[in-house]
Amino acid sequence: MSNIHNLIPIAALSLLSLANCTGEPQTEGKRLYVHYCANCHLEDGRGVGALVPPLAGADYLHNNRDALPCILVHGLADTIYVNGQLYAEQMPGVESLSHIEVTNILNYIGNAWGNESALFIPDQVKEQLKTCDH
Repeated sequence: MSNIHNLIPIAALSLLSLANCTGEPQTEGKRLYVHYCANCHLEDGRGVGALVPPLAGADYLHNNRDALPCILVHGLADTIYVNGQLYAEQMPGVESLSHIEVTNILNYIGNAWGNESALFIPDQVKEQLKTCDH
């Protein structure tokens, strides 16, 4: 019985260590955004003129929330309107992203640069990704 009591602190310490390996979701979301998205949408989310839509203050994020996980992973070839402006350039997807990474990126974008969006939940993103047309 004393062996079990010795294992409890070790197990708890292991769980804490594992949790720290995944990083803070907001920090991880920013890191992933900078790596995968900032080249086109810029680090401040303002986009590039009439070529790349802004993410900062973008009505598209709110109006198309359920489609965002699929867009991030599979890209977008449609013409879209963001804040009343037409955008026709294709956006490549990042199919190698896990649903956790997608969740972290979307939560970062949704709450950076003055955006205020409800948080995405990993299990919901995972389910949304199963419904993508690609």
